[in-house]
Amino acid sequence: GFSPRTVEAYKHDLGKFCAFMSSINKTEVAVVTRADIGSFVSSLANRNAEITKARKLSVVKSFFNYLEGVDIIKTNPASHVVSPKIPQKEASYLNDEEYQRLMQTVRDVATPYYWQRDLAIVTIFLHTGIRLSELVSLTLSSVDLSEGTILIQGKGNKQRRLPLNEEVALVIKKYLTRRPDVAIPSLFVSKLGQGLSSRSVYHLIKRYLKKAGMDKKKLGVHSLRHSFGASLLNKGVNLVVIQELLGHTK
Repeated sequence: GFSPRTVEAYKHDLGKFCAFMSSINKTEVAVVTRADIGSFVSSLANRNAEITKARKLSVVKSFFNYLEGVDIIKTNPASHVVSPKIPQKEASYLNDEEYQRLMQTVRDVATPYYWQRDLAIVTIFLHTGIRLSELVSLTLSSVDLSEGTILIQGKGNKQRRLPLNEEVALVIKKYLTRRPDVAIPSLFVSKLGQGLSSRSVYHLIKRYLKKAGMDKKKLGVHSLRHSFGASLLNKGVNLVVIQELLGHTK
């Protein structure tokens, strides 16, 4: 149920582990020990951040949990390997002034052809808190303006329906009047009539943030998601409700 990008990342990390095991002449899962896995994590020390090492170890643990679950191994060598400590970072988000400045920047900088589309993209991010992958997977049928809702295809193919406030509904409605008349189902399309990729939307948001004078490495698409959550929290919305709107797995 994971996205192709996540599956590819897992394959890459597990491939690194397999290559390391081969380098120490261990090619059978049954002979891998806890010490071997610890050595693998240690081998990453000079080239990877703590969060990257933790992710790679998580993949290895998932792999051995699977092997144990289907009775390929009797003892799980990864079960007691301690994950690296990940330094806690404060979530980056836009304050009210930065939010207004970003919106105005899109209005001022976007070309006439892209104006309505880009304004709709930024507005949806800021008012729904959806992920980048969720935005690019939106289709025309995802939006129900008569009901004022949008259907999100989240992680693990889990769906959630979010309410649209008047501002979001209005920018989507205006964008649809300018959307190229193409047969593809994607809600947001390029000038060539193709669905937007995650990479193109990522760079689009970074460009507007930079034009708005917020050219900081920590600010990006995910910052807009954090901004939505922080805005609701400041309004006193229950944390559980916020988590549900953001599509966090319980």
